[in-house]
Amino acid sequence: MDIYIVILTIIGFAVLGMAWMPSFTAKTGISDSVVYVVLGVIVYSVLDILPAADPMRYQDYTIHLTELVVVVSLMGTGLKIDRPFSFKNWSIPFRLISVTMLLCIGAVSLVAWGFLGLSLPSAILLGAVLAPTDPVLAADVQVGPPMGGSADDVRFALTAEAGMNDGMAFPFTWLAIVLAVAAPASVTHDLTMWAIVDLFYKIASGIVLGFALGRLLAYLVLNVSEKSRKVNLNDGFIAIAAALVVFGLVELVHGYGFIAVFVASVTFRNYEMNHDFHKDLHRFSDQTERILVAVVLLVFGGSLVAGILDALSWPLAALAIGFIFVIRPVSGLLALSGTPLHIKEKLGISFYGIRGIGSFYYLAFALNEAQFSHAKELWSITAFIALISVLVHGLTATRAMESLEKYFQSPPSQEQRAET
Repeated sequence: MDIYIVILTIIGFAVLGMAWMPSFTAKTGISDSVVYVVLGVIVYSVLDILPAADPMRYQDYTIHLTELVVVVSLMGTGLKIDRPFSFKNWSIPFRLISVTMLLCIGAVSLVAWGFLGLSLPSAILLGAVLAPTDPVLAADVQVGPPMGGSADDVRFALTAEAGMNDGMAFPFTWLAIVLAVAAPASVTHDLTMWAIVDLFYKIASGIVLGFALGRLLAYLVLNVSEKSRKVNLNDGFIAIAAALVVFGLVELVHGYGFIAVFVASVTFRNYEMNHDFHKDLHRFSDQTERILVAVVLLVFGGSLVAGILDALSWPLAALAIGFIFVIRPVSGLLALSGTPLHIKEKLGISFYGIRGIGSFYYLAFALNEAQFSHAKELWSITAFIALISVLVHGLTATRAMESLEKYFQSPPSQEQRAET
C-alpha cells in the first residue's frame, strides 16, 4: 500500500469534513477540535502503516507546521476584531497579557521547580509554554467575521488576548533557553543580554515593524490598488501572503514575527475599519487555517496513540488539572479585578483561556535550541493540558458563549444590576 496516497486521502477527507464542522458545532455544541482529535486517535489506531506521530522524533516538522498554523491564525485574528485599537478600548486584553500571563508563568514555574523537581530552566520553559492562550483552537470563544456585529466583551477579550500573548510569551521561552545553556560564570552577562535583546529589542522591533508593514500593506491594497488600473490586489489570498511576508521580514532582523503579524493585521484592519475587503481577507485566512488545523489535530490524536503521554506522572497530571481549573482562572480573575465587567464575564474570560497548538510550537522550538532535562515529561504534560483543554473547553465553550450572549442581550433585572 502506498503510504503517500493513503496520507493524501486522509487529508482530503479531513479537509472535506471541516466544511461541515461549523453547522455541526452549531447543532451539537461540540467543537471541531474534539472531533478531529478523536478521529486522529481512531485513524492512527487502525492504520499502523502511518508514520509515528512523535513530535520529539520529527521535531523540525513539528516546529514548522505549528509555526505556520499560528502565523496564519494571527493574521485572521487581527482582521476580525471590530473594536478600534486604543489602550482604553483594549485595556482588558492588556491586563490579560501582562498580569494573567505573568502570574501563570510564575505559578507554573514555582510548582514545577519547587514541588515537582524539574530543573529551573525546564520549569520556566513549562510556564512559558503554557502561558499563552491559543489563537488557533479558540475559534469557538472568539469574535466572528469582520463587521459581523458588535462583539461582546468576553469574545473580544479572548480574541485580542490570543492575538497578543502568543508573541509575548517568547521572551520567557528564550529565558529558559538562556538558563539552559548558560555557564555559571556567565549567567549575569547572559541575563543582561536576554533583557536587552529578547525582552526589549525583539518585542519593540515586532511592534514597530508590524505597524509599519501593516500601514504599507493597507495603503497598497486599499488605496493604490483601488485607484490604479494596472495594479490589482483584491484577492483574499493576500492575507496569507501578507502574513508570510511580515513574519519573514521581521524574523530576518531577529524580531518576534508573531507579534509583527498580529500588529500588522490589526493595523491593516484599523486603516479603514468598514472596508468590505476585510471580509474577503478574513474568509481566505480562515479557510486556510481550518485546513491546517484539521491536519494538526489529526496528528495530535495520533501522538496520543504513539505514546506522547507515557511520561505523565500523577504529580504532573495534578499540575495540569490545577492549571486549567485553578491557576489560569484565578490569574484571570485577579487581572480583571477592578474592571466594570460583570462577574459572569470575568469568569468566562478567565476560564476559557484555551491551550493548544501555540504551546506545541514553543516547546518544540525551545527543545530544538537547547538541551533540557525532563524533555519527555514536558511533552507529556503539555499534551495532557492541550487534551484537557480540547475536551473541557471544546465541549462547553459554544453553549457557554451562547448563554452569556443571551444573558447580556436581555435587559438586566434589579438583582442582576446589583451583582455588577
